[in-house]
Amino acid sequence: MQRLVRVVVEADGGSRGNPGPAGYGAVVLDPASGETLVERAEYIGVATNNVAEYKGLIAGLTAARDLAPDAEVLVRMDSKLVVEQMSGRWKIKHPDMKPLAAEAARILPRAQVTYEWIPRERNKHADRLANEAMDAGRRGGQWEPSASSAAFTTPSAAPAPSGPPGDAAAGAAAARAALAAARSGPDAAAARGIGGAEEARAGRAATGEAVSARTPATAPVSAEAGADTLFAEPASATGGAVPPAAPAPGRADRDRTATAPAGGQGWAPDMGAPATFVLLRHGETALTPQKRFSGSGGSDPELSPAGRRQAAAVAEALAARGTVQTVVSSPLLRCRETAQVVADRLGLDVTVEQGLREVDFGAWEGLTFAEVRERFPDDLQAWLDSPKAAPTGGGESFAAATRRISATRDRLLAEHAGRTVLLVTHVTPVKILVRLALGAPPESLFRMELSAASLSAVAYYADGNASVRLLNDTSHLR
Repeated sequence: MQRLVRVVVEADGGSRGNPGPAGYGAVVLDPASGETLVERAEYIGVATNNVAEYKGLIAGLTAARDLAPDAEVLVRMDSKLVVEQMSGRWKIKHPDMKPLAAEAARILPRAQVTYEWIPRERNKHADRLANEAMDAGRRGGQWEPSASSAAFTTPSAAPAPSGPPGDAAAGAAAARAALAAARSGPDAAAARGIGGAEEARAGRAATGEAVSARTPATAPVSAEAGADTLFAEPASATGGAVPPAAPAPGRADRDRTATAPAGGQGWAPDMGAPATFVLLRHGETALTPQKRFSGSGGSDPELSPAGRRQAAAVAEALAARGTVQTVVSSPLLRCRETAQVVADRLGLDVTVEQGLREVDFGAWEGLTFAEVRERFPDDLQAWLDSPKAAPTGGGESFAAATRRISATRDRLLAEHAGRTVLLVTHVTPVKILVRLALGAPPESLFRMELSAASLSAVAYYADGNASVRLLNDTSHLR
């Protein structure tokens, strides 16, 4: 084999119980061909997801160093926690993580390794290895390479990626996506000797669905849908949409750009059932009809009698559709009350998520728009002009809220892949989630109408695409 100048490491870990019986998997790939060069997996006893993920990273980096000590290494993982911590963007606070991160950092020179987050759907090779390791541990043994069914079939001669050397990983990713599509026929699984559904892992700690910064992808938007199509499955991840004519702003407000696929690649393959977020704005409070600023820094009002009637109406509508599997709520009282009414009707519990809270409007809390314009005209104009401007008195800017909400979205997507989740939240979080799904500019936040107790919906696919399925549906209130 010719000398490798770069390799790709994909790693993962899981715990059945978090903490519970845990294992990891790692694979070293040739970025030009997608060929599997090395596989590693091990059952590690009782541990958490995060410990298992770090153990997988250490195993993958060690295998890459032993195979090609001078090669550049691109690490791809679906753990946002590990990727962000090892990239130096997040602090490592947990005492169990610090020694593992230090060990991983010592394996290869820092300048030789880069990290990239990928959706879990694109990390199936390492995921399957981790599950095989956990299965072996359950039987009282250890994973053996001869028992591996995780490796993807690779072509005998894969075309070399075009473009500069730094594009090799993107070329490999595109080739692997094409292979996945080719393998989707009914006889493909049997030919690879893989039977049954992949065992799901419980209690994922952190990660989510987003467009990889190195992988060409589109951000298509479906046509406006009626309430009766809220939870219908589109024919494909593209939702039948036309690709955007120009690059659109990407997710997570790093203004990462999602571009159309390169010529000849076509649409990305359908990656299965999406995670669907049904976005419910809470019912009315006493402040709602007066259109007063009511964020997370104010009086935390309860639902009004009208708001309670609205909550009951939306609960009946969602019960009739019968597809919501999980209810997650902002911590603010008006959302928790709305969520509880719905959850009681559906027979579900309510999980409170701090990241779904409304923006803190600072000194504007409880005021009308006209009152803010009169008292704080310059601050209001700055807020209207720039998403980085915060409300008077230490409020939260839209830019800061976008970072918080996109991180919450990623975490919830990782926990609820392929499920329909009701998020009971506020005007700003709903608008931000819709804006990010559309790839729309920040000023679009001022161009959406969201009524109290209205429903919106966004479907998120494992290949990175998102489709806005509904916006401001109030038919259940009529």
